[in-house]
Amino acid sequence: MTSPWEILADKVLSGDEISHSEALQVISASDSETFSLVEQAARIREHFWQNRVRLYMLLNAKSGLCPEDCGYCSQSKDSKALISKYPLLPEETILKAAEKAKELQVHTFCLVASGRSPAEKELEKVGDVVKQIKSHYSFKVCACLGLLKKGQAEFLKYSGVDTYNHNLNTSRNYYSQICGTHSFDNRVQTVNQVKEAGIGTCSGGIVGMGENFQDAVDLAYELKALGVDSIPINFLHPIEGTSLSAVNDLTPLKALRYLCLFRFVNPSADLRIAGGRELHLRALQPLGLRVANSIFIGDYLTTKGEAPEADLEMIRDLGFVIEAASV
Repeated sequence: MTSPWEILADKVLSGDEISHSEALQVISASDSETFSLVEQAARIREHFWQNRVRLYMLLNAKSGLCPEDCGYCSQSKDSKALISKYPLLPEETILKAAEKAKELQVHTFCLVASGRSPAEKELEKVGDVVKQIKSHYSFKVCACLGLLKKGQAEFLKYSGVDTYNHNLNTSRNYYSQICGTHSFDNRVQTVNQVKEAGIGTCSGGIVGMGENFQDAVDLAYELKALGVDSIPINFLHPIEGTSLSAVNDLTPLKALRYLCLFRFVNPSADLRIAGGRELHLRALQPLGLRVANSIFIGDYLTTKGEAPEADLEMIRDLGFVIEAASV
């Protein structure tokens, strides 16, 4: 007998969109249904991405010192987490990390700087180092510098930035529960600025922050409406010293269902398993890559990741191949 997930996958593969109520059924599926759900999400992934995997590498180029109050973040002004705090790294340090990215065969090298938005001098330094990177390496460069002011997206485009990351993080309805110093619409505005400047858009979320399933569905459709190219899904890593340090309601199967939700709603997107995958997917990480088509390799911003060798072995064992960036 045909399963309801197969019917939904057939609908997506025929070019139709699933409804909000159908998306809610995906995220609300039971543990016993999850493996069947993953199997159908994998059909969608295979249709758009075949057996390819993209590798992304993060560099925390500026840490802490942030005036925002995002509850999940160890770098926020309210965080008591014990983390390293430093201004924008010197150019030679960033270029050394870029060389490591080349060795790891990354598709995209991600420069992340904490803060509400980049100061002009900081932006100029980022622009200069991106030009250096692009002159030496063929991989893509993504910048994540916070909310952008008028003209800053155009400057980054001119400097050679391929993609800009600015996560919506959660639904419009739930946003005030995790941040009070800027709004959901501020984030949407920055994503639109990036699109208008002709830069690739990268925007996703953090799941497991106490949101309900409807919030997750709403986020998936907000990203769809924005036409986001790349969607990183983070699983909340509760960090001691943050206001969400005691929130931990994810299981490996629930984490898989979140990935399936975003694949069904945004079937062709570059769907990435991001921070917290080691903590929450655990032994089911290979199944996560059957739904998503990209992962971060190495460490995250203030938390450690899997050893790159282990990720590369997992990719080989799954029969996947690493997709290099085209020049």
